[in-house]
Amino acid sequence: MNRSESREEAFKLLYSLQIQKTYSLNEQIPLFIEDENIKDDTAIKYIEETITGIDKNNEEIEDYIKQNIKSDWSITRISKIDLTLLKLGIYELLYSKLPYKVVVNEVVELAKKYGDDSSKSFINGVLASIIKSNNLMQS
Repeated sequence: MNRSESREEAFKLLYSLQIQKTYSLNEQIPLFIEDENIKDDTAIKYIEETITGIDKNNEEIEDYIKQNIKSDWSITRISKIDLTLLKLGIYELLYSKLPYKVVVNEVVELAKKYGDDSSKSFINGVLASIIKSNNLMQS
């Protein structure tokens, strides 16, 4: 399983956690890995680190989103799919410190696959704003 496939699996799990009211990561991550029949140790490690990292830094990640959307918008107005993709992208940009071009490309591709017609441009715009405001262009 390559990184793009691992990222897509992490997105699916993160999305399911976004729509659940209560969950335990210690239960949900292994259940998801088993249900999806993921055997690749590198993919499992990536999924576990990404999901727990987003959960641990969720408040700060949501603050980045709030600071980089239009002032007349609220985070509750963002679709769950777009919100999930933004969280994944922001986590990879700021905490995993992956190259911004890779992160934006991968997350926008997921937006094309799972989001609506406006998702890719919305996500691209928010991530671009975060990249500029955090001076990540050197990555």
